[in-house]
Amino acid sequence: MRTNSLDYIKEKALDRRRISPDEALLLMEGADLTLLGFLANEIRKNLHPEDIVTFVIDRNVNYTNICVAGCKFCAFQRKVGSPEGYVLSKEEILRKVQELVDWGGTTLLMQGGLNPDLPLEYYEDLISSIKERFPQIQVHSFSAPEIVYLSKLEGISIKQVLERLKNAGLDSLPGGGAEVLSQEVRSFLSPGKCTVEQWEEVHRTAHELGMTSTATMMFGHIEKPHHIVEHLERVRRLQDETGGFTAFIPWTFKKGNTQLDHIEETSTVYYLKVLALSRIYLDNFKNIQSSHVTQTMHVGMVGLHFGANDMGSVMIEENVISSTSYKVNIPKVEDMVSAIRSAGFVPAQRDTYYRIVRVFE
Repeated sequence: MRTNSLDYIKEKALDRRRISPDEALLLMEGADLTLLGFLANEIRKNLHPEDIVTFVIDRNVNYTNICVAGCKFCAFQRKVGSPEGYVLSKEEILRKVQELVDWGGTTLLMQGGLNPDLPLEYYEDLISSIKERFPQIQVHSFSAPEIVYLSKLEGISIKQVLERLKNAGLDSLPGGGAEVLSQEVRSFLSPGKCTVEQWEEVHRTAHELGMTSTATMMFGHIEKPHHIVEHLERVRRLQDETGGFTAFIPWTFKKGNTQLDHIEETSTVYYLKVLALSRIYLDNFKNIQSSHVTQTMHVGMVGLHFGANDMGSVMIEENVISSTSYKVNIPKVEDMVSAIRSAGFVPAQRDTYYRIVRVFE
């Protein structure tokens, strides 16, 4: 059949016609890296003809590492009662936000474990204190598993949790905790976290309340190509429904101090194929991010020719991936600007909402 032809799918993609899940799977399994890269790059050029590549200056504050989820891929978590467990004080977090402001940052990303000792009031007080002292900072914090866990802990709905956090000053949600949005994968990988449907409900509800969020995918472990396509289909469908996602951010599993250290990490080629497929499939997403954190800056730069138009963040700190054996290199602003230029693009600083703050001519 013509619809099973790579040439036909290529034609559809270049004409900006939506490809189906079956066609995406055929691309994933049958197309070579150069074809995927070509299609993704053409689509990126159509969406971003000005060749601007953005990045954000943010700080990733992990307010606690105590977590009851028990995800097999995580090296950061500590069990309740562990001597290595911690909860940052409000004063310490405010000090970190001050450093972010002093550094010219715009975005505060706070994520932590599912900590049974932290009630919803802890989060409300923390956010309102941050907003009171730093009203200019965009609070882009708390993943769907944290929201679902708070809902269970407090005995209230997901909507009620989000309403209270929004009233306290929460601006938007990161897409963390998605891993791969296939229940078959999640049941093995992170059985203590929210379900696929609950992850979708959190983001759908946040969008209905007027908040934006990002969609993410952490892959390169036990998933198969059809799981990747299922994930992309789920976020594309939700974006059709709400339009609330600002970007899609895929990155790969890194081993070291995890329960999955027996798994061989995925290749750069596989990462670039998934990145390109994301740009081809997610026709209702304007922004796709290339991961310099898990892939190195050099591969991150290559990703800009495989559909990505954003290089993520210049972070003051990163703790989760750094808990594995992988050495995370955090670039300075001048390093990020230089890398984007070297890849042939115009660098620009953005905010949480992908609004341009500064273009580096």
